[in-house]
Amino acid sequence: MTAQPPPGYPPQQPAAQPPDNYLVWSILVTVLCFPITGIVAIVKAASVNGLWAQGRFAEAQAAAASAKKWVRWTLIIWVVGVVVYGIFLVVLVLNSHPDNAAMLMRAF
Repeated sequence: MTAQPPPGYPPQQPAAQPPDNYLVWSILVTVLCFPITGIVAIVKAASVNGLWAQGRFAEAQAAAASAKKWVRWTLIIWVVGVVVYGIFLVVLVLNSHPDNAAMLMRAF
């Protein structure tokens, strides 16, 4: 049986490293991609180290996994948005004026 810390002290941390909190990625996707879901990723990422320090290891792992999920979804939303915007621009140019469409087709 392992020794328990005295009352009032947090439990000892396991020998393993705390999980990656994805804070840098969260900040990058918030600034560069899509702020709405990026903020959620930042909040989840910021809680990882605090939970780990409190001895709530499972919750820290879950928060890290959630931050990673939100970073991925933010990137997916951004990529889809860029593709849709590009398609929109091409359709807009093709339908705007016949001379513009011919000029665009010569560019490709």
